[in-house]
Amino acid sequence: MTPILRRCRVSTICEAARCPNVGECFAVGTATFLILGDVCTRRCTYCAMERGRPAPPDPAEPARVAAAARELGLDYVVITSVTRDDLPDGGAAHFGAVVGAVRAELPSARVEILVPDFRGDRESLARAIGSRPDVFGHNVETVPRLFPRVRPGTDYERSLSVLRAAADSGLRAKSGAMLGLGEEPDEVREVLRDLRAAGVSVVTLGQYLPPSGRHQPVARYIEPQEFAALEGEATAMGFDGAKAGPFVRSSYRTGH
Repeated sequence: MTPILRRCRVSTICEAARCPNVGECFAVGTATFLILGDVCTRRCTYCAMERGRPAPPDPAEPARVAAAARELGLDYVVITSVTRDDLPDGGAAHFGAVVGAVRAELPSARVEILVPDFRGDRESLARAIGSRPDVFGHNVETVPRLFPRVRPGTDYERSLSVLRAAADSGLRAKSGAMLGLGEEPDEVREVLRDLRAAGVSVVTLGQYLPPSGRHQPVARYIEPQEFAALEGEATAMGFDGAKAGPFVRSSYRTGH
């Protein structure tokens, strides 16, 4: 897989975010394309992405992502990005262009997008929703109490509104969170209830692992049986897709 990614000059969040599953996923032909560069405009304390001033969007990128997806023979394509608060629409139009290019190259493939919150801008959000992916993802990442420390510059209710808008438009909405950042079990259950009330159909829960010693430390390692119990609770709440485990990430085994 890696030679094709390099030849097509496309990036994956799998490599950029130092995902622990990268070897397993690449081995079975699964990857999540990272668009709009690898420099983020926000300063979340858990994330491995570089912070700073990003380069302008590359108009040739949609075609390159579509070509890579075709060469890899993907039947399920996942597309995500860094947060681009420097762009008037947060990169929504670029998401649409990539989805369109992939659909043109692979008409039978399913497409999932994992988007930022677009600062809550309704027009930008409508543009991303208008690309009509098969799955519309936006991660809350943690419980509301920890947002100021873990996700400065973001807002829990705003994230819920993004997901609600996608679900209300008829899209399959998906979200995820990391555990082990200092949340309490009841707070996780409350987040699950909030997501379900917002119309989210698919949820993922995984163990937070710091990318380096400079990032947010782990407060607790969650036992596998606790993950299994949470997955069962999520299913009982009505999620038709629930995955929870130490190495579960938002795109882990997506489409399999």
